[in-house]
Amino acid sequence: MNRIKICSFILAVTFLTQNNIAFSEKLENIKPGFAKNVIFLISDGTPVTTSTLARWVYNDGKPLNVDEITSGLARTHNSDTPIADSAPAGTALATGWKTQDKLIGVKPTAATLYGAREVKENDKLAPVASVLEASKLMGKAVGIVATSEITHATPADFSAHSTHRNNYSDIGEQQVYQNMNVVLGGGKNFFMPNNDQDPKSKNRIDGENMLSVIKDEGYSIVSNLKELEDSNGDKVWGFFAEKDMPNDIDRDSNNIPSLAQMTEKAIDLLSKDKDGFFLMVEGSKVDWASHANNPIAQISDFKAFDNAVGVALDFAKKNNDTLVVVTTDHGTGGLSIGNQNTAKNYPEIPIENFVTVLKNAKASEEAIAKEIMQNKENTSNIIKEKLGFEPKEEELKEISNTKNERDLQSIIAKIVSERSNLAWTTGGHTGEDVPFYIYTSDSKNQLTGTIQNSDLALYIAKALNTDLDSVTEKLFVPGKNIAKSGLKTKVDTSTPSNPKFIITSKNKDYIFFENKNYYELNNQKKHFNGVVIFNDEEFYIPQAALDEIK
Repeated sequence: MNRIKICSFILAVTFLTQNNIAFSEKLENIKPGFAKNVIFLISDGTPVTTSTLARWVYNDGKPLNVDEITSGLARTHNSDTPIADSAPAGTALATGWKTQDKLIGVKPTAATLYGAREVKENDKLAPVASVLEASKLMGKAVGIVATSEITHATPADFSAHSTHRNNYSDIGEQQVYQNMNVVLGGGKNFFMPNNDQDPKSKNRIDGENMLSVIKDEGYSIVSNLKELEDSNGDKVWGFFAEKDMPNDIDRDSNNIPSLAQMTEKAIDLLSKDKDGFFLMVEGSKVDWASHANNPIAQISDFKAFDNAVGVALDFAKKNNDTLVVVTTDHGTGGLSIGNQNTAKNYPEIPIENFVTVLKNAKASEEAIAKEIMQNKENTSNIIKEKLGFEPKEEELKEISNTKNERDLQSIIAKIVSERSNLAWTTGGHTGEDVPFYIYTSDSKNQLTGTIQNSDLALYIAKALNTDLDSVTEKLFVPGKNIAKSGLKTKVDTSTPSNPKFIITSKNKDYIFFENKNYYELNNQKKHFNGVVIFNDEEFYIPQAALDEIK
């Protein structure tokens, strides 16, 4: 019996080893440096049923843009748990490191699940370089686009480092000082100082005015479609909402740009750089609609995302040195096409029974609920106008008894889902594998198969002929290592919201500031590539800055 157990153990170890080799071999076979430009598009929180349903509703079953480049499946789990939040999932996509819940661009404290990289004890919660930062270090133009606030988890994963995704003050400040070329999305509030006249105003805990800094850093700030279309500078920052941008189906198309329009403009601006560019585009609010189990908002925002994929593909097909990578960070909502009402007769149900209400919809569940709350006596007409059907008496009664707009949105979503024979399993995230899609003019360099989500970052880095571990070493030298080199160091947290790291050399004090891209020497600013990171225990300084300290 003991011999059998030993043999079984050896076989299990051999299988795991072979599996690990298999994953790495997919990247081993990729030729380094085959791409000059990379466009990475992420539809947040999107189960595969979303694209299936959107295909039926908007394309009558004909292929979407993503269908043209389907490549494989990505495993989305964290380093220690099977269902991922956007922060760790986005970190994996951006950096090649699976990490833990709420962490933005930093290594985990535990890596217990298969496919997660081990982390050294003295390296826990250390910042790790993203493919955007690696591209910037190579001299490429870089940008991020999102329909959420730009400080939200996924765009933050590519452009900032924090031990919690809600640290919007730190994240926004780092984004400003990252010196990116193009930033387009929502979230203007989180770059403004607190309003002393409004006790509820908590935009920035450090009280700094990042809008002024954005202007000082040379950005053209745009706030509507026309301003975006007219912009032509080297650095453009677009704020199209105080917080998140509206659902695409509710968007004022004359004033607010679509995700496809933002993507097209970002590519136009970034592609002027002779060294190439990296662009991350997120269809953020597919996830928000999935959390709310809102099928109209979910599939309409996914269609808007697929339109942005079309823009990226059009550019890549005209520029053979461009790589397009598309995926989602995780599933959300557990949407199914079919519910308990279809359990016995599903083969006989025509497509119209699933798509008619969704095809007729003229507004999202959120917008419909808002309109009804403002005019409840007109509920029946609003539903008929916006959804194309007469509500039932019991539906009207339930709506009439609802006092809360959020609850009313849920009722509208339930009515739409039931009439479309759809079901949902959760209001949270789900742990299934998700599709990934790749376009490259060289099919030999197309990544395929079932991979880890973190492999996509490593694949992009290899396509650009860079190494993320090396970039991490260049951008984030820990304070303890600086002290070991013989320099005198001091952490100053006398102002908790703006800590400083002081390096003394030859009686000169070099003062570094958390989240910023410069140090002060004799009250003079000296800029460098990268930002200073403080994880509440350790400071991390770019090597380029240290090289200037004599």
